Amino acid sequence: MDHSTTLSQHVNASREKVWAVISDIPGSARTLSGVKAIQMLSEGPYGEGTRWKETRSMMGREETVVMHVSQSEPPRGTTVKARRGGADYTTRFTLEERDGGTELVLFFGAEVLKPTFFSKLMMAAFGKLGMSVTRKALAKDLAEIAAKAEAL
Repeated sequence: MDHSTTLSQHVNASREKVWAVISDIPGSARTLSGVKAIQMLSEGPYGEGTRWKETRSMMGREETVVMHVSQSEPPRGTTVKARRGGADYTTRFTLEERDGGTELVLFFGAEVLKPTFFSKLMMAAFGKLGMSVTRKALAKDLAEIAAKAEAL
């Protein structure tokens, strides 16, 4: 049982500038209004294995999730993974040069690892609403990433 969505945002900035924004994990709380706090769990530059705790505000609640970079191909793309509440979450950013700027594509997927009858029932009842809220939050993230990269 999985749910996913893909969004894109044209950014009037080079791929390198967009990459600088999305790979600046310590600075993401200043860039993304939905991120309330970041606690780094690893040292060194952004790359495979980079780990952090991210506290986000969604639907009036704050949740903290441990995240890690599972793939990094600067400045073309990166994949970030997290696990929370019996689900695996994948976020993939892809950066393509286009129309004098960068096309930033974000894929987000959630997969329930061991779906139960109750989790299936809840996803049937609230899955579309949850993905709608998630899409709105991700679109806002993309717009804020674009604004920051364009200001660099």
